[in-house]
Amino acid sequence: MKTVVEIHALQNFAPSNLNRDDTGAPKDAFFGGTRRARISSQCFKRAVRRHFAELVEQNTLSSDDVAYRTKRVLDALTQALVEKGRTVTESEGKARLALAAMELSIKEDGKSEYLLFLGQREISGIADIIHEKWDSIAAPEVAPVEGKKPSKAKKQAAQGADPELKKALDKVFNGGKAVDVALFGRMLADMPAKNQNAACQVAHAISTHSVEREFDFYTAVDDLKPEDTAGADMMGTVEFNSACFYRYAVVDWEKLKINLQDDKELARKGLRAFLEGFVTAEPTGKQNTFAAHNPPEFVAVSIRSNTAPRNFANAFETGVRVKKDESLTGESAKRLIEKATALQAAFGGEEKTFVLNLTEAKLNGFGTSVVSLKELLDRILSDIQE
Repeated sequence: MKTVVEIHALQNFAPSNLNRDDTGAPKDAFFGGTRRARISSQCFKRAVRRHFAELVEQNTLSSDDVAYRTKRVLDALTQALVEKGRTVTESEGKARLALAAMELSIKEDGKSEYLLFLGQREISGIADIIHEKWDSIAAPEVAPVEGKKPSKAKKQAAQGADPELKKALDKVFNGGKAVDVALFGRMLADMPAKNQNAACQVAHAISTHSVEREFDFYTAVDDLKPEDTAGADMMGTVEFNSACFYRYAVVDWEKLKINLQDDKELARKGLRAFLEGFVTAEPTGKQNTFAAHNPPEFVAVSIRSNTAPRNFANAFETGVRVKKDESLTGESAKRLIEKATALQAAFGGEEKTFVLNLTEAKLNGFGTSVVSLKELLDRILSDIQE
């Protein structure tokens, strides 16, 4: 039986520029024939991963339960080996050779060719293997051919490595039971067999209504200039908008358990951490300028079995328009409830839904109302089937 956990949220941000494009403007998209404000899925996933780091500091998650996306894996391995009593120079050399055995080359600046998404347990495991097989890790006897393409040079380095070293390292690259790797997946270009398909899908957040960009013209004055000198010493513009966003994500519960090597307790902790982070974590873009700290005012989480996932974005295909004294978030909640009810009537399926509703919208039978985020998470984790 396939079980998915879906989360829908309506979040009305005050004037802000949370997620910028290459020109510095707030990201947007056309939907339903009109321009909508947009915050990318990558932006929110980054915010959730930062939330995971906070949970580690609070001891809710272990440091071994998270991963790092980095080009500086050589530095991490060198540090781990130094802590085991090895010298810095030797540790760096052995780490380079061990990574080369898996066709992961390190450039002269000490960084990998691309970002690697590795669990802390994987990094620790690689360091342990290097430490254990220290004497067998040596440069290949076959000298590299000058002018050879990088891809062939990497293969040559890997072919010359100790087979036992390669076999041991191959077992380590398994995701490391890192919650964020299990949820969001990863791609290792040189090790496709070690890719991991994501257990979670996150949609781009879009506004429930059409938007127009606005501009903030700012000036700054030199505090130490003579008093009789008029005029600004710096000026410019910042683009921003304000919008009520519909946000959606879905987690494949069975896939999450598989990615976490059937560690059901960690899967439950990971699911709770993700749902909590999805609700509470915010993008950080230009927050020092706008301080748009506005939590969602409508959150619905559903446990659904043997049915396809349902994104309710089409509730807002025609943008919401409100009259004087009407709530944009409240009207958006009404639309979402109507769409959810209509889709359930048409397609059916087993589901349990819990709703945290701070708007005046009536649920009309859509799920069970809860009074706090904690109760929402408790009910979901209580009802999810292991």
